[in-house]
Amino acid sequence: MQSLTQQQLAAWTDKLSRKYFDKPFVDDVYFNSRLRTTGGRYIPSKKTIEINPKYVVELDGAELEGIIKHELCHYHLHIEGKGFGHGDPEFKDLLHKTGSPRFCAQLPSDKKKGFHLYECVQCGQTYQRKRKVDTKKYHCGKCKGRLKKK
Repeated sequence: MQSLTQQQLAAWTDKLSRKYFDKPFVDDVYFNSRLRTTGGRYIPSKKTIEINPKYVVELDGAELEGIIKHELCHYHLHIEGKGFGHGDPEFKDLLHKTGSPRFCAQLPSDKKKGFHLYECVQCGQTYQRKRKVDTKKYHCGKCKGRLKKK
């Protein structure tokens, strides 16, 4: 996907808000390049949505649309004084009604980072870890079998 300007992002957010929530988005939406582990976030004290710009560059528009819809769920529930946290039933219900994703996809650039793969010798269960695991100390959580580096 090509890059978006702040104005295009604001217009797209308002368009999605009107389409899926039947309400305008009157506050601010920004790109925040400091976001690393999430596609976006809603800041209740400022009524602001921040979007990770890497999702514009690395993934398609459908993924970015999903992130915006997810953050709009937080926004509209907060404005209405309802539960807008991830664990609140109102939030989960609104995600379902609008077809918004609960999580965003992992960035392709993050997938390239080094991970350690382990496999259980008994049941074949695989584990992906960011840090090395002491295979003498830890065992399979499924069958208690021995782990080996894959």
